[in-house]
Amino acid sequence: MTAPGRIVGILGGMGPAATADLFARIVRATPAQADQEHLHILVESNPAVPDRTAAILAGGPDPLPLLQAGIRKLAAQGAELIAIPCNAAHHYLPRLLSVVSCPVLDMIDETAQAIRKSHGAAVTVGVLATSGTLACGLYQKALTATGLQCLTPEKSDIELLMQIIYGPAGIKAIGPSPDSRSRLQRMCQDLAVRGAEVFLLGCTELPLVLQDGDVPWPLTASNQVLAEAVVREAWKAPDSDEP
Repeated sequence: MTAPGRIVGILGGMGPAATADLFARIVRATPAQADQEHLHILVESNPAVPDRTAAILAGGPDPLPLLQAGIRKLAAQGAELIAIPCNAAHHYLPRLLSVVSCPVLDMIDETAQAIRKSHGAAVTVGVLATSGTLACGLYQKALTATGLQCLTPEKSDIELLMQIIYGPAGIKAIGPSPDSRSRLQRMCQDLAVRGAEVFLLGCTELPLVLQDGDVPWPLTASNQVLAEAVVREAWKAPDSDEP
């Protein structure tokens, strides 16, 4: 591989650890033999972007102005392909697409398509995501559009999941912990009893904690799907369906 590919922009900061994790996953997914064969990546990691779930569910501060400013900045710096490692931020994707001309990957659709490709249409997908992402129906709509059935946690488990992500001992506060892992494992067990056969980690903090082998069911991490899509699309000629 000698071509540098398209310049990639990461619109991140939501949260910073998930942004760094996507960068690392892109590096690992790139079949490079030397530094010069890796992608040119620009990172706009602005943790000042207001919380997406609070905005969606409770009328909190609007994240859209800073999201649009960030994506414009990446495009102005030369980004030719943009990835957003925040699932809830995809609620605003149509309004982000309207302010840049370069392609912006849709992590929600990419993840739904990846599950269909890997597991077929006969599986039921357990969706673990923030209350904002679930309330918008982002994954429910995308999975249904691909012909897949999905299950979401019960209300009490959604509240627990938000604590695992946002609480004082949560992933955003202290990073991965054995307690957060065991709670997620129990949540998967509960969804499996209801019929889930494959689990979608639809918040980019969750794969920092729960990884393949931690539960006896297949996991699909949305940020891993996004990383692989970045690598695939970065070497694709503009306006072409072929690499």
